[in-house]
Amino acid sequence: MVVRWRLDPVPPPGSPALTDSVGELTDRTAEAVVVRTRRGEVTIARASVTAAKQVPPRPSRRCAAHLALSIPDLQRVMAPGWGAVERARLGDWELRASAGYTQRGNSVVPVGDPGRPLEEAVDEVERWYAARDLPAKFAVAGPEGFDPSDDPLGELLVGRGYTVGSRTLNLTAATATVAEADPGGPAVRTTEELTDAWLAAYRRTRATVSGATEQVLAGSPRTVFAAITPGGGLSQQLGLRDADAAGTTPIALGRLGIDVGWAGLGAVWTDPAYRGRGLAAHLTARLAAHAAADGIRLMHLQVEHDNAPAVRLYHRLGFATHSSYAYLTRG
Repeated sequence: MVVRWRLDPVPPPGSPALTDSVGELTDRTAEAVVVRTRRGEVTIARASVTAAKQVPPRPSRRCAAHLALSIPDLQRVMAPGWGAVERARLGDWELRASAGYTQRGNSVVPVGDPGRPLEEAVDEVERWYAARDLPAKFAVAGPEGFDPSDDPLGELLVGRGYTVGSRTLNLTAATATVAEADPGGPAVRTTEELTDAWLAAYRRTRATVSGATEQVLAGSPRTVFAAITPGGGLSQQLGLRDADAAGTTPIALGRLGIDVGWAGLGAVWTDPAYRGRGLAAHLTARLAAHAAADGIRLMHLQVEHDNAPAVRLYHRLGFATHSSYAYLTRG
């Protein structure tokens, strides 16, 4: 966060009356906020605050902006891109639960300090998930191809009998680059509301949980839903079946979960009958253009490491592999 606040006592005439504190917001009460800056913690009276806004993490290396974040900072950036029914904090860690719908919606982002020894933190996480009839699950991140047991938390979890699975790549890109790679195609409709038609098509892509699914899909700070729908002059262009030509159910979907400076791409799907026509690439590029028009310069997405067709598609659109993570789940 960056917090702008009035100095007290008031400085002499000619001196700035306001100052900024930039860092992590670690506490907030009715009386004060606490910001952990590079020089230490700063406690600021709420009455003195004149403005505050969230800002992206600082780059950790010199390279393209979408690759410049550290692995932990990218994990923090990605977390709001997918919703959750319930979120909780354990120190710096974020715990998410969504009635079992998706692994992202039911796992821990174990980035930073949990505020207690690792074993005690894992015990508390296990109790939290057990109270919700869910297995404890951790998204442990590292470079592409890393061994989770080389991470101190991963080593502890493996020693407790956690299983390692669902190895996932984190891909990032500049929105302008992806938008410019658009192969062209039919109209893509976007809306910030989760419509019945979009949800009906999405339910064809995976098992869902009524109530939880809707909250997860609409649970980012800002969400954009995109769809390609048959109708009009698209029948001949797409080779639609006669039964679909006048339909309103989407044949291709995508979603953006937007937070400060970043857009997270997900839920990209094409009806199997119409794959191989470039619809996923076109829809992804149009979503990137939508984000770029709103001033969002950077994108991220997650794809399973062995999904070679999807990885090739996203690389063609300008995404690059930033890092990876694996889910460690209590047996």
